[in-house]
Order: sequence, then C-alpha cells, then structure tokens
Amino acid sequence: MKKVLLGNEAIARGAWEAGVVFASAYPGTPSSEILENLAKYEEIQAEWATNEKDALLAAAGAALTGVRAMASMKHVGVNVAADPLMTLSYTGIEGGLVLVTADDPSMYSSQNEQDNRHYARFAKVPMLEPSDGQEAKDFTKLAFELSERFDTPVMLRTVTRVSHSRTVVELGERQELNRPFKLEPNEQKYTMIPAFAGPRHRFVEERMERLKEFAEGFEHNRVELKDTSVGIIASGIVYQHAKEVFPDYSFLKLGMVWPLPEKLIKDFASKVKELWVIE
Repeated sequence: MKKVLLGNEAIARGAWEAGVVFASAYPGTPSSEILENLAKYEEIQAEWATNEKDALLAAAGAALTGVRAMASMKHVGVNVAADPLMTLSYTGIEGGLVLVTADDPSMYSSQNEQDNRHYARFAKVPMLEPSDGQEAKDFTKLAFELSERFDTPVMLRTVTRVSHSRTVVELGERQELNRPFKLEPNEQKYTMIPAFAGPRHRFVEERMERLKEFAEGFEHNRVELKDTSVGIIASGIVYQHAKEVFPDYSFLKLGMVWPLPEKLIKDFASKVKELWVIE
C-alpha cells in the first residue's frame, strides 16, 4: 500500500515497522510531528520529555532492556542531549537505539543553522540522511538494524524540507520482535568509570573501522554515472535540488553521511573531469 506522508510521518512509520516499542522526544520544529505520529500507534509507548537529554536517556533506558527505542528532537536539542550521547557511544546498547536530529538549514523556525553531521563525527556514531519520505521511512528501519549490528546508537538526520514535505511512501508491515524483557548487570560495558571506559574506547575505534568498511558497500551510497564532465556529490534534500537543476550530470548520492565512504568518493572522483560538492 502507498500513502502520501510528511517526512516526519514517514519516520514514525519506519519506527513502527521496525518494531519500536518506546519513543521519547522534546518538541521543536521541524521534529515535533515525529512523536505526535508515534503516539498514534498503540504498540508504541510515546512520551514527551522535560528536555532533550531526558528524552535520550529514557530511550536509552528502554533499549537497555533489549527493545528498540527512539529519541527525536530538533538540531539545537542535541546540544542538550550531548552528554549521554557521548557516553552511549562507548557503552553501546542492547536493543536498537536511534536518535533523530531534525536540522533546519535556512532557519525556517530556528535560531541558528547548526549542522549536526558534526555530532556523528564527534561521538563516533553512524549517521544516515534521507532525501525524501520513502528514504525517511526506509532509513529509520535501517538505522535500527545498524544499531544492533554494530552495538551503537545511530543518528538519523533530517532537515526541514524533508520533515515538512509530502511524498508517496510505500508502506510495510510491522516487525514484531517479541523479545523477552531483560535487564542484566554488565558493569564493564555500562559503568563508564575510567577502568572500564578505556577498553570501551578501543571498542569504539574498532567499531569505526568496521563502519568505514560497511559504508563503502552501503547500497544507499549510490553512484549515477551520466555526463562525466561534471560529477556531483550530495546528500539528503540537496541531492533532490541538485538533481532537478543538473539532471544530466553524474552523481554520488550519499545515504550514509558518517563515516564517509572514502574509497568510493575517490573512485567517483577519478571518473569525472570536474568534481562538485553541493551543500
């Protein structure tokens, strides 16, 4: 079945299809509709939090029991949530944990244009960036799979022109995970005193190397070779804008914006005469 959805509605739908059972958020445009729509699904316990840090902590607490959980907020909210985010990168998770950051280029409803791709790099966690509603739904599901595969929180970056635009989205069924509730002590993984944080730091670096390798073959990092006089690298909504203006040029469309697929980028650059990066 297909349905016309806002990007934020598509993210909520993707979380539902991924089997999410808990979600928390602090409201702020352009992210607010995510939790509003999650609350419509009876299988999901959706709660507003007093701030973004509490939203992420609540979602992390749920994920520690083995279920899938999501926190969502606008871009400046990640500043508030940065404290637990940095440590969650070290501890990893049990069930999947996804942090949605809704950035606002051009400041349609915000006090600045903060680019939270830098937070993924800072925290050393992967980030996916959808370019339309269909990818918003699909990438949300992928984010939970990556979270559990690599034992890491995953950031999903949307922007106003994805969150608040409507596109046709192919809907899927819910994945019922039916995992038993568990909350087992694991001090060396989850208690980040210096004695335990050191080994977990090594884990983070090793995980980054595995993520870099994964990014090279990630199917949504897509090369579209046409006119090789110009090659364009773009991601998210910028890909859509650039594709509309330059339909005949070659493109490297990035779906995973961190870690970057360095080998793929170099290979694409070698095939075009002139390389543009459009932001």
